[in-house]
Amino acid sequence: MKSVILSSGLPVALALVATVGIAGKTSAAEPDKQFFRSVEGKWVGPGEIVAGKYKGTKFTCSFIGSTPDGKVGMSLDGGCRVGMFTQQMSATIEHKGRQGYKGSFMGGAAGSGLDIIGGNVVDAHKVVFTINRNQLRGVMQALVPDDNSMTVTVAVRVDQQLVPVIGMKLKRIDAVEVGSITPN
Repeated sequence: MKSVILSSGLPVALALVATVGIAGKTSAAEPDKQFFRSVEGKWVGPGEIVAGKYKGTKFTCSFIGSTPDGKVGMSLDGGCRVGMFTQQMSATIEHKGRQGYKGSFMGGAAGSGLDIIGGNVVDAHKVVFTINRNQLRGVMQALVPDDNSMTVTVAVRVDQQLVPVIGMKLKRIDAVEVGSITPN
């Protein structure tokens, strides 16, 4: 198996974390809306590059998640820090009808980031997006198992296999109410 090298350096590697491609759906159902609502709020946590040129690099990220008015999707704004170096990051993902989910991270592949070329909300707790930049192809999976935690895994395609390269564990640091149960 070939080693995974992210030749554009740490900023592009970290960009993979926030973006995150998928085979599109024809309609944005309630599980999709529920998932994106669950991402609203403030998130922080550690991550690590687990393969490639920067293997072993640990970083800490902070994001604010929001949903666009009248649309199905999300925006993440914030940044990740390695030592004294901080990279600002932003991602926008929206449902585009029959085209499925589309979006960009850090200006997309035409800029210094990645294109989100597809996506699929598996259920109210999990989403998978297809990511693309030049010859780099991969997926980002976000799992929100409960109201206060999110795990993000990024994998790239190497010799017909998806190889995990980045992992993050985020915790909610605000009091956003995401559940549907309200106290009496």
